[in-house]
Amino acid sequence: MASSSGPALNEELLCSICLEVFTDPVTTPCGHNFCRTCLSKCWTNTQTCFCPLCKDTFSKRPDLKINTTLREVVQHFKEKLNLGESEVFCDICDERKQKAVKTCLTCQSSYCVSHLEPHRRVPRLKKHKLINAVENLEDYICQKHERPLELFCRDDQTCVCLFCTEGEHRTHNTVPIEEESREKKNQLVQTQTDVYQTIQDRMKKIQEIKHSVEMRKRNTEKEKSSSVELFTDLIRSIERCQSEQLKMMEEQQKAAEKQAEDLIKELEQEITELKRRNTELEQLSHTDDHLKLLQIFYPLSLSLSLSLSLYSRPHSKNWTEIRIDSDVNVISLIIALTELKKTLETLNEKLRQTGLTWAQKFAVDVTLDPDTANPYLILSEDGKQVSHGDIRRNVPENPKRFEAICVLAKQGFSSGRFYYEVLVKGKTEWDLGVARESINRKEVIRLRPDNGFWTVALRNENEYLACESPPVSLSLRVKPEKVGVFVDYEEGLVSFYDVESRSHLYSFTGQTFTEKLYPFFSPGDNDEGKNSNPLIISPLLD
Repeated sequence: MASSSGPALNEELLCSICLEVFTDPVTTPCGHNFCRTCLSKCWTNTQTCFCPLCKDTFSKRPDLKINTTLREVVQHFKEKLNLGESEVFCDICDERKQKAVKTCLTCQSSYCVSHLEPHRRVPRLKKHKLINAVENLEDYICQKHERPLELFCRDDQTCVCLFCTEGEHRTHNTVPIEEESREKKNQLVQTQTDVYQTIQDRMKKIQEIKHSVEMRKRNTEKEKSSSVELFTDLIRSIERCQSEQLKMMEEQQKAAEKQAEDLIKELEQEITELKRRNTELEQLSHTDDHLKLLQIFYPLSLSLSLSLSLYSRPHSKNWTEIRIDSDVNVISLIIALTELKKTLETLNEKLRQTGLTWAQKFAVDVTLDPDTANPYLILSEDGKQVSHGDIRRNVPENPKRFEAICVLAKQGFSSGRFYYEVLVKGKTEWDLGVARESINRKEVIRLRPDNGFWTVALRNENEYLACESPPVSLSLRVKPEKVGVFVDYEEGLVSFYDVESRSHLYSFTGQTFTEKLYPFFSPGDNDEGKNSNPLIISPLLD
């Protein structure tokens, strides 16, 4: 691990693993830099090599070579930091002062290599306290007793000498400075580890966010594809209606022409008959045979060849009421629009039902888990119903049991898709959805995704909510009596449906699931009997 060079280190020259200045920096194929030792430790005992910063994986272990340019920059930076540091010289040298290597806190002097020799050899001097050469020697000496600061008082959080422990620090908790220093270094190492873990957690969160965005993008593409398909069907329906309308108009035009042709033919026949009769009447009006004329009007014999009906006013249709309808196009248009409206309604119904129909294919058998039920809840023997009993039951202690008014299913899911339905008819309050396995069960917490809950709820009999942060109000045309819950684990999707109207209520999208999800139920408070109806898990499987 690299060693720190001072508090003024530039962030670009720090290794993101050890958080210290680079030592023998190497560069990964993705372009990030690390200490060679740090990266080697990170890849120890692992078959897959990846970048600790961006998480890119490499098919084979890269052949890492020292980035000489970066190493030179780091070295230049270190040298620059050390320019302003003053050197400590030997207090014993007379002529040319040599650089001191050690400072003796007992003698309160600094020594070069030559003059330090007695402290290495003489038994009495070997007991003296030696440290690396320092310029500010007074910081290491007790100003009151002029003795080395060898101990640390934990009560007063200060360094003291041995004489101090015989006076005002006599009853205090004192330890050697080296011991306290080791503990503080251990704390620093732990803090460093925590910081590194925090960095890893933040990088993981970045990947989760990117994954959520990618999932949302995929869902959007699917929705776009569905919309295109829907509008393509709509356009085809309009074109089909238009074609049928034109065909109908042509057929009605042909029918009108045929009707006109038949009426004209009938009129021409009637005109011919009327002309013939008119000729006969004309002839009769000029006859001199008075007897024959009278016999026609007053028939006396059955053998007469002509009858009164022949010369009476001929029967004719009331042609004033007969016409060819000129509004064929309007009628066709009305019929076409009616058909188009029916088609649109059919398509809309198809769109609303497709999601639920598809989700119901993933139905699972769900049973309530009594070990998780709040003591006020009453579960049916078959584990399919739950209600609030108003009386706290004497139940065994269990770490899985909720303090809040809720219960989980026995079945948990960590992959794939699943769907279940719950009857909520007659209730004024309820919560339904899914929850992750590690949720806090011993405190009442808000139901929302960041706490591990994905639910919808009913409040005050008519207020429907999606339990987001903040909650989202749902405007529903009808009051659901049965609610369907669908989960796609890999897609990060939780959807809710009104089963009776086959309509979509709400969806949590782009979620990231990392542990088991359990169906979640809360029947709400009894509310003096107003909300006594149970939540009932509906059977879906044979």
